[in-house]
Formats: sequence, structure tokens, C-alpha cells
Amino acid sequence: MTIDIKGGAKDLAGIALFVSLVAIIPLVTDSGVALNFVMMALYAALLSQAWNILGGFGGQFSFGHALFFGTGAYFQAMAQLNMGLNPWVALAIAVAGGSVVGVVVGALSFRYGLKGSYFALVTLAFAEVFRILTLSVPFTGAGVGLMLPLQESFANMQFGSRKGYVYLVLSFVTVALLVTWGLKHSRFGAYLQAIRDNEDSARAIGVNPFNIKLGAIAISGGLMAAGGAFYVQVFQYIDPGIAFGPATSVEALVAAIVGGISTLWGPLLGALVLHVLADITRNMFGQLPGINMVIYGVVLVMIVMFLPRGIGGLGATAKSVWVGVWRKKDGQHE
Repeated sequence: MTIDIKGGAKDLAGIALFVSLVAIIPLVTDSGVALNFVMMALYAALLSQAWNILGGFGGQFSFGHALFFGTGAYFQAMAQLNMGLNPWVALAIAVAGGSVVGVVVGALSFRYGLKGSYFALVTLAFAEVFRILTLSVPFTGAGVGLMLPLQESFANMQFGSRKGYVYLVLSFVTVALLVTWGLKHSRFGAYLQAIRDNEDSARAIGVNPFNIKLGAIAISGGLMAAGGAFYVQVFQYIDPGIAFGPATSVEALVAAIVGGISTLWGPLLGALVLHVLADITRNMFGQLPGINMVIYGVVLVMIVMFLPRGIGGLGATAKSVWVGVWRKKDGQHE
């Protein structure tokens, strides 16, 4: 994948600045509340960045990205509990497992030209199939789930405070940002966006849509699996409902849409905004369970109606509205 380093220097500098600023936070505060907020916001951003690679840059909207999240989570847990592997080794297996599942799902879907709502429903169906399978076989803990023993140490990827987990998820988010940066400034990314805009035209100029989309879903699945592995290490527990339930898929796609799909910073911005909203609604309406999902829905509808490019595209949207107004005025003067 050839990358235009010079053209992406500004974005690369932005990534370096972002990582540096976030890395300072655990050094200046011991607040569990603040560190937990940063950790969970970064975790949500990771899921959203994973979805954005396939759904944003590739235009292949998925309603079942929990499929890859759950695969990573279960591989992470089973590699430790059933095979006795070190968690860092298990992480590599989990990421690889998510990518392999992505390739399998992509091969079955893209081979037959599934896209749009058909592809979205297929991913949702695969996630449900995997949920039922994990409920039925004993080595996944069935309906009881799997619980990791608490053994706090760096070697065991379990930390005594949220500081360690902040740095761990920040490293994942950094990788996801660099991958997105690479897509934005590489030929592979240009091919992927060309397929999103017009697959037939892309094919006509020599692009192989099947191979490009297969690569995108493999990358997306691997990053999503890293999110699942991180979840297991933080909470030391996973079950089929958490792993393959729709909530994870919704969280990933909503943050990307709110922040701005097919952008470098949109998923991060969307995750931050939604987590701030979640905290506010939890404090104000804590006695009303589910109110955060209602607010998510309202925010999503408002974004789609008034900010089709997301919050990250607010400047571009305002500019286009301003240009449209002035063009209208110029037409009236003529």
C-alpha cells in the first residue's frame, strides 16, 4: 500500500499531538472518574474507527460489527483459559481471528454482490448466528460466559488502576488512526473510496472491488476484535449477549455517523460527544433506564437531517450553506 507521506504530514502531526495530549492525562490526575471516562471514550472511538474503515471509507454499512468484537473477545478469553496462553499472545490471536472472520464473511457476501441493506442484514445475521453458537457449545461457557481470574500485572495485561488501561486502549486507537491515515493518503484507500462512490466505474478503470473490499473488511474486523479483547481484559468477563449483541454494533456505527464518516477524526469526535451526552443523561435521568438510547436516537436523527457530514463536517456544511445563500442572492440581483 503506497502512502503519500508528504500529503499526509499535517494529519500525521495531528495524530502525534492528540496521542501526546491524551498520554499526559494519566500523569496529571489520579481521579478514577476522569480516567474511566477517558478509557471508555477511547474504547468507543476504537470501535467506531473500526466500523468507519468498512462503513465510511468503503461504503459497506454493517449492522453486525459485534460479530468481530465478539470473535476477538472470545478468542482472547479462550486462548487464556482453554489453552493457557499469555494475554499478549492471545491478543494477537484475537486480532487475527477477527480479520479471518471478516475475510470469510466478506468472501461470502461480496462474491455474490451483496451491498447496501442486503450486506447490512447479512452482517447482522452472522452476529446472531455466532451468538447462538456461543450459547450452545461448552468451551465458550455457553450461556454462563467466561470469566478471567484477576491477576494484576503488566505481563498478564491486567492493571491495578485505570491508568494502564488508558495507555493500552490509546495504543489501539493510535494504530487505528494510523491505519485510517494510511487509507486517506494511499492508493488502496483511493480505490476503496472509488468503489464506495461508484463500483461499476471503479471496475471500469481496472480496480478489483472484491479484493479491495475484502482487504477493508479484514482490517475493520481485526481492529474491532482488538476492542473485544480489550473489553475482556478490563472487565474479566464475556458472555454471548455482550459479545454479539446489537448494542456494540449500534455504538460503533452511531459514533461514526455523529462525528462524520470517512474522516480521520470523525469517529473520535462522535465517541467523545456521545459519552459526554451519556454522562449528562445518566446524572440527570439516572432513574429512567434506557433514556440514553432515546437521546442517541434523537441526536442521530438531528445529525442526519441537519448535518449529513456529521459534527466533523460542520465547517464544510456551513460553508456550502453560506455559498448557496450568496449564490441565491446574486441570482436575485441579476
